[in-house]
Amino acid sequence: MLNSTLSQSSTDVRGRQGLRSVRFLAALAAVAVSLPASPAQAFPWGDFIRQGVQVLQFSNLSTRNEVALGNQIHNNLMSQGMKLYQNQAVNAYVNRVGQRLVSRSQGHRDYPYVFQVALDSRVNAFATMGGRVYVTTGLLKAADNEAELASVLGHEIGHVKERHLVKQIRQRTLTTGLIGTATGLSQSQAANIGVELLVNRPQGRGDEYEADQVGLEILRQAGYAPSAAPAFMKKLLSNRRTPTFLSTHPAVPDRLKALQDAIEKGRTHKCDLNPSLQSCGLDAQSYQQSVSNRL
Repeated sequence: MLNSTLSQSSTDVRGRQGLRSVRFLAALAAVAVSLPASPAQAFPWGDFIRQGVQVLQFSNLSTRNEVALGNQIHNNLMSQGMKLYQNQAVNAYVNRVGQRLVSRSQGHRDYPYVFQVALDSRVNAFATMGGRVYVTTGLLKAADNEAELASVLGHEIGHVKERHLVKQIRQRTLTTGLIGTATGLSQSQAANIGVELLVNRPQGRGDEYEADQVGLEILRQAGYAPSAAPAFMKKLLSNRRTPTFLSTHPAVPDRLKALQDAIEKGRTHKCDLNPSLQSCGLDAQSYQQSVSNRL
């Protein structure tokens, strides 16, 4: 999860797509709850509709909506200070590892996954929705080999696949009264909530366990050594200062044990039983030449 000093944007970005059907009119009423207006004021329905504000149905959010929402959250993060690392070779390497994980994993939603590197010395990784996954330059430096990097990317893919941020946004809007019976929310509102959740709130305990297990299975399917996941987590915990990537994630010792138990119970792959340095992503020298020396 992202944990930074980025401030939550208060600027609503006008949606680019118009309302497609009259069925969205019912959802518009729910949005009015979140807008400041006195009881005597009438809600400007005409202006709202003419602006083409896209209303998202979080009870049944489409893949296309998730991708659009992830893109808007990305734009919000960039406007609030997030910087991307510009080295093309490093970005291509991270994207190649991420795409290998996605292409060989089973049952993933049809997202156009994008893996990017954020210019940040802190050890961190996070994902939004619709296939957007980020790792920091600090995390790339902390990893010793490709399998350790893949373990983090696999974990974040797990968050995307299980739609954890989507569920968090929906829960947040329900608890704050932003969603009415029509469960409608504008895309800009949802994006602002998503940024705030990424910045200030860790994933729940259940979500982290689920992403760990999904990520571990993705590692196996992609031919990486599963042992890299707990090994990297242990190494980061041994540092004097707990990295951002773990400080916002609950119950790390319990998660470590669950990962190790799952690895012991599922030793059927060659990278479980007899991992080789090159084929299972454990070659430190190769990783250093491809990534570490370029940072």
